[in-house]
Amino acid sequence: MTGVIAILGLALSLQSPQAVRTNVDSVGAAKVGLPPIVRTVAVRAEKPPVVDGRDDDAVWRTAKVISEFQQWQPTEGAKARFRTEAKVAYDAANLYVFVRAFDPHPDSIIRILERRDTWTPSDMIWLFVDSFHDHRTGYEFGVNAAGTKMDQAIYDDGNEDNAWDAVWDVATRIDSLGWTAEFKIPLSQLRYDKTKDHTFGFTVDRDIYRFSERVSWPLFRQSQAGLVSQFGELGGLDDLQSARPFEALPYLLTKNSAKIANNAYSSGSDITIGGDVKYRLGPNLTLDATVNPDFGQVESDPAVLNLSAYETFFDERRPFFVAGRGLFNFGVNCNQVNCSNEGLYYSRRIGRTPELASTYGDTVPEQPTPIVGAAKLLGRFPGGLVIGVLDAATERAVGTRDTTYEPATNYAVVRVRQDMNNGNSSVGGMFTSVNRNLDSWSSPYLAQSAYVGAFDLRHRFLNNQYEVSASVDESSVSGSRAAILGLQTNAVHDYQRPDAGLALDSNRTMLSGDAEEFKFDKVGGQHLMFETAYQRRSAGFEINDVGYLRRADQTSWSTWVGWFDRRATSWYNRLQWNNNWWQYWTTSGLPLEAAYNTNAHITFKNNASFNFGGTLGQLGATYDDRDARGGPAFRQDSYISPWASISGDDRHACRRRSM
Repeated sequence: MTGVIAILGLALSLQSPQAVRTNVDSVGAAKVGLPPIVRTVAVRAEKPPVVDGRDDDAVWRTAKVISEFQQWQPTEGAKARFRTEAKVAYDAANLYVFVRAFDPHPDSIIRILERRDTWTPSDMIWLFVDSFHDHRTGYEFGVNAAGTKMDQAIYDDGNEDNAWDAVWDVATRIDSLGWTAEFKIPLSQLRYDKTKDHTFGFTVDRDIYRFSERVSWPLFRQSQAGLVSQFGELGGLDDLQSARPFEALPYLLTKNSAKIANNAYSSGSDITIGGDVKYRLGPNLTLDATVNPDFGQVESDPAVLNLSAYETFFDERRPFFVAGRGLFNFGVNCNQVNCSNEGLYYSRRIGRTPELASTYGDTVPEQPTPIVGAAKLLGRFPGGLVIGVLDAATERAVGTRDTTYEPATNYAVVRVRQDMNNGNSSVGGMFTSVNRNLDSWSSPYLAQSAYVGAFDLRHRFLNNQYEVSASVDESSVSGSRAAILGLQTNAVHDYQRPDAGLALDSNRTMLSGDAEEFKFDKVGGQHLMFETAYQRRSAGFEINDVGYLRRADQTSWSTWVGWFDRRATSWYNRLQWNNNWWQYWTTSGLPLEAAYNTNAHITFKNNASFNFGGTLGQLGATYDDRDARGGPAFRQDSYISPWASISGDDRHACRRRSM
């Protein structure tokens, strides 16, 4: 795992957005049960510091020292083992941060050199910046003592996007006092309002790995939900450079590749002209566009052998679709017990490998469907309104004899959310559409059009310790009778099951459905947290033209209760005990699963851990309605699945690797 959620080890306590604390002072924060806001200021650099890991530049002699670091792991609020100091400076174009991590034994500092964006078991320094100061979104910049860099974007006050990459610089040094990290973050990599004076959310975090200790300024509180909303404030940022109103990057690309035609290899050459455009429509609204994009340098997907009835999910790595993707997030069938990346928007649908190549007997791996152009409008406004609009068009992909492997298609996604009640509440909606230019080759297999509309809401109450959330989705897909029959009988729907009780209609030219969700959570607290969730998807609910859904025709009720002890005791540093109960049915009431799971995790003082648990599954009469691939459901046997594991202390091995 990478990023701050892995770093914090708080995947459960950082799962949901926290209340926005704009304009809440120490007294006001206390009234609503929040800690007081911690603030510091940056000094303007008349001469940019040299990024070399040394603090001998003039600006570091005048910058204010941040030294009030506190331990949050293993014990929240305890005194830090070693002193840490940070200084912040800036100029019109860059943010500079110098961190001194004192250590009386520099030769014991764990440092492992790895490639960028690879988490290492090392001493680390992390910077967190909320440049919009909206208490919900931000950026992470991390470095270990060997100089290995990591960066990620944060959305919804705690969810991370590790595919986000920025252009920035950092230098580290180990000396007689410990180690240092000097950061230079170009402001062009951040988003902020166009005003004279700025305040950023800001936090510095240090990992002293050999002692399994984490310290931060200000204090991260594991008993509170949210991440970005716990940042301190960085003021004194005046007259920052405005983002360029217009940027264009044209390119010319040539390709030489081998192809297989008529059972023989042949070579071919292609020339592509394209470009990327960024246009700032206003201080809070940005348009990104790309024409004929080429993603040939993007990391390829891993090889997967999938023998299940469900489609494999692949993460997005293409830069255009990675940037700002958290804004388009609208999950489906995800809760604390089970979550499979299902949602209304799955960007990998755009420019996918042609769908009909295998249908027409082509076994040669195809190149992705070319994207003619795509545009994305992203906006975040001071009043709490967030909007995202995306439109993309792909061209027709053909095979032998001018066979259509993928028709020309247009994809559109609109996401709107309004934060209210000082961030404790939000309402939003999402709309997606897919329209294809079908012909005789593609109309028997693909839908002509697909539309989805959805509404969601969220509300925090009782000192932000509890949360209720709900959503309602509607889908409609239209096409030829053959295409809609194919949808009804694929693995997502399986209308043809003889005991399904569903009306399989070969004359249908439209398939529609709905989905509903309701969740009640305790998202904060020193020891006890929980969630209970009801979720339903009708048999005709279909979002896979531009979303990702494993199966429809399902109702579920899932409950998770977790008990935490995050304070170090005489014999352990951390204890967590989880209890999970889940039940699944078809919408007609056929029981699919009923199970109980318990698991406990203990980290001892020597950093070794003991983990154990077990599941009682298929309790009562439950049935599997998918493994027969459209055949009848069959009875499942109950099972008991105990497990246990012991993990040793890896710090000694890490220390040897770093030498």
